[in-house]
Amino acid sequence: QVQLDESGGGLVQAGGSLRLSCAASGRTFGSYAMGWFRQAPGKEREFVAAISWSGGSTYYADSVKGRFAISRDNAKSTVYLQMNSLKPEDTAAYYCTARRTRLATMKWDLYDYWGQGTQVTVSS
Repeated sequence: QVQLDESGGGLVQAGGSLRLSCAASGRTFGSYAMGWFRQAPGKEREFVAAISWSGGSTYYADSVKGRFAISRDNAKSTVYLQMNSLKPEDTAAYYCTARRTRLATMKWDLYDYWGQGTQVTVSS
């Protein structure tokens, strides 16, 4: 079993930056692909970014490409989401996910573990 603990959310003005962190329990973090999804009130869950087990492959939603960056530190069992040039439409609860395989995916139903989420609110 893997537990995921997100942090770093908050309120920021448009154009600002935040860095989300996701600390994972368990000794197998280094062999798991990781992802970030988000969900705004009244909207469906949306893929944001994903990273392979080694960090060698990353994937982004078109809406965040060039503004967000996903990374991981396997020694610390932590994955990060650096969010720059934030927009009001980025406002959502952000969820960290883990997949029991080395390959990342953009499909939410292929992830095995989910965190509780951290709220990001971007004011205009």
